[in-house]
Amino acid sequence: MPEDLHHLALPSHRVWNRGGARPVLALHCSLAHAGAWSGLVEHLSGVTVTATDAPGHGRAPDWLPTQDMHARATAESIAMAEVLAGGGPIDLFGHSFGGTVALRIAVERPDLVRSLTLVEPVIFAAADAAHDAAYAPFRAAHLTFGALVQAGQRAEAAALFHAQWGTGDRFADLAERAQSYMLDRIHLIVAQNAVLLDDAAGILRAGGLEAIQAPVLLMDGAVSPPIIEAVHTALAARLRHVQRLTVPGAGHMVSITHAAAVAPAVQAHLDGC
Repeated sequence: MPEDLHHLALPSHRVWNRGGARPVLALHCSLAHAGAWSGLVEHLSGVTVTATDAPGHGRAPDWLPTQDMHARATAESIAMAEVLAGGGPIDLFGHSFGGTVALRIAVERPDLVRSLTLVEPVIFAAADAAHDAAYAPFRAAHLTFGALVQAGQRAEAAALFHAQWGTGDRFADLAERAQSYMLDRIHLIVAQNAVLLDDAAGILRAGGLEAIQAPVLLMDGAVSPPIIEAVHTALAARLRHVQRLTVPGAGHMVSITHAAAVAPAVQAHLDGC
């Protein structure tokens, strides 16, 4: 990790005390913020959940194109995890982009991780490494989306992105504030490509996933894009202690749209660790 990412200030965050001191660090998806975890958290018990704002999201400072976004998010998350851990491991939640950060932490700092709850971690390169046929058409379509962003067609790009990865409603039907929030940050999706499409961070390095001792709950929605099934199959084949949960009728935002439905499985996972 680049030297200038060490000794970072703690990222902006929210905390929910759910009746226990056991620390959980929750990392949200792209175009969201720390509050995205509130629905799931209210159904949990025996933990204190801290959710951070990723770079460029929520109350975090703007992301600068000169920064490695994934490395910065990882460094900030490790800094928070070290504070929360107090010398011991913590439980990590991660959704989408946040799931890839959580997975990277488990590879690079296994001492910090007691358990992983991963909701559709979008490390698309895992499907490529597994030679899954879903990867090539997905990559082509994702790069087409990126070309819209780079051409300044932000509204078209945001609508396309939301249709595939959103909550099931149309981008045009979202509240104006939500639309503006996404439009202002849609370029952050493109900034992740080197890691998510090509594994520039080495998350999928030889022996890395296999060395994770923490138990993993890998969760997805049954109607999510096909690339997610390819990614999860590839990850599950390499992780030592993994359980999978697929939620009928849910898409990529399953931990938000179906929070009450998935909470018992998340609680059981925590209680078993």
